[in-house]
Amino acid sequence: METESTPIPSGGFFGRVWRWFSVDFLGIAGEMRLSYLPPLMVYLAAGVSGFTGIIESFFVKDQLGLSASFLAGLGFWAGLPWALKMPVGHLVDLFWQRKSFFVYFGALLMAAGLLIMVGLTGYRDWMSGILPPDIWYIVSSLISPTGFVFQDVVADAMTVEAVPRHDENGAPIPEKDLQRMHVTMQTLGRIAIIGGSALVAGIGGWLAQTLSYVVMYKASLLIPVVSVAGVTLGDVNLMLRRRRYRRSGFSEQDIRRMLHAGKTELAPNWTILTGSAAFVAASLILGLSRLTAKMETIFCASLLIIGYLIHQLLREMAPEKRREIVGIAVIVFVFRAMPGAGAGASWWQIDVLGFDEAFFGTLRQISSILAILGMFALRGWMSRRPIPYLVVFLSLYGTVMTMPFVGMYYGLHEWTESAFGFGARAIALIDTMADSPLGQVAMVPMLAWIAREAPENQKATYFAVMAAFTNLALSAASLGTNYMNQIFIVERGSYGELGRLMMTVSLIGLVIPIATVLIVNRWCRPRPAATTS
Repeated sequence: METESTPIPSGGFFGRVWRWFSVDFLGIAGEMRLSYLPPLMVYLAAGVSGFTGIIESFFVKDQLGLSASFLAGLGFWAGLPWALKMPVGHLVDLFWQRKSFFVYFGALLMAAGLLIMVGLTGYRDWMSGILPPDIWYIVSSLISPTGFVFQDVVADAMTVEAVPRHDENGAPIPEKDLQRMHVTMQTLGRIAIIGGSALVAGIGGWLAQTLSYVVMYKASLLIPVVSVAGVTLGDVNLMLRRRRYRRSGFSEQDIRRMLHAGKTELAPNWTILTGSAAFVAASLILGLSRLTAKMETIFCASLLIIGYLIHQLLREMAPEKRREIVGIAVIVFVFRAMPGAGAGASWWQIDVLGFDEAFFGTLRQISSILAILGMFALRGWMSRRPIPYLVVFLSLYGTVMTMPFVGMYYGLHEWTESAFGFGARAIALIDTMADSPLGQVAMVPMLAWIAREAPENQKATYFAVMAAFTNLALSAASLGTNYMNQIFIVERGSYGELGRLMMTVSLIGLVIPIATVLIVNRWCRPRPAATTS
């Protein structure tokens, strides 16, 4: 056991390895606090929602007549509720003392989406008598993420509340320690989401072969209970901290200030509220219209509205700081907006490579576990590297990691099977193990920046607006995936275009983010001071 009289080796390779292992890898466990647990439980609920992800893929493939292109378009609409983080975040700031109700409402929406899937998988004939199964599935795909949005907004803001600004004796915590605690809190938040996914991925794949789909969806109704328990625990924790400060003799005013509850009164920002209301109304009108380019129209309108709100939020910052955060947001946006191969790649893995539910569960579990380990191991590396560096590295690395699947499309697994004795499943496992540790690297530094720099009474608003911007990138990715699937037609049992599709999206995912980093870095360079002759 390490003591103060036993110094950590400071020199040589082994000293550096030990310092990294003890400080970056193991140190996060020692920095865990009880106050971090409530938002982590809400994040955990988002992670364990993947419990039904595998069976949903098989259910859609086998029992619904939806094309890969349509599913990519549905992904766009399912991602659109995340743009609602703007007004919801502002409402959470306005009604901070009643934030629990936002979590309860989100839990109701999540439960409603799951109940629809219970009906489709167990009572399909009765459900079909009301609406076609395809329509029911679309409704479920839209209301479930809306529920997650309400909960995620509250969880983001709770991460700020979870980091105490004063110790148990009421003494202020030094700024340097606060900064590290914010990074730790945001890292743990990502770990909770990924950990929830890891917890249920393998179990979900295995149970899919032993239980009926309807039983699994019924079991998933426990997921909203986890988030409700988390916000309830947060309220209890605040009550206990308030009681301890009272016993120590602090006044009510001091207690409110120390518990982040003494926030200055925030007036409604009608720019955010009316702009968001107009966006929702326009989205509904366009969504129900027959306009050909309605997805593109909604995406562009969303981008303009969020861009304007970011401009409004950041206009009081110093120009260099403003350029820095805008540059970071643009780089992360482009990185997350890259298109994928779509559902056709999964169908090919099922039909041609023979991957079943259990193996998909194993892959997801391995991916999630290694992502968690990566978050532990790379925490210090992330804090020491600028985001542009991380995006360039991740773009290069991600492209390399897609090559084994491209190779298997052209028979790589058949050659390795005959030459070395291992085939498609081994290649997929190795590729997943190599790729997964870096999955959540890009977002943590940005989230920590918001938690540290945003005004005290607008934390939820800042989180919501910046997260809405980066999450809108996922809608852009769905649009791009839709376009790719219209150019390269991939249907069930017909995978002739899949190879060219995978190579094209890999090339796009490599070139565009790196080009964006070069352009943004040039734009963010400090302006030379004007001189006079």
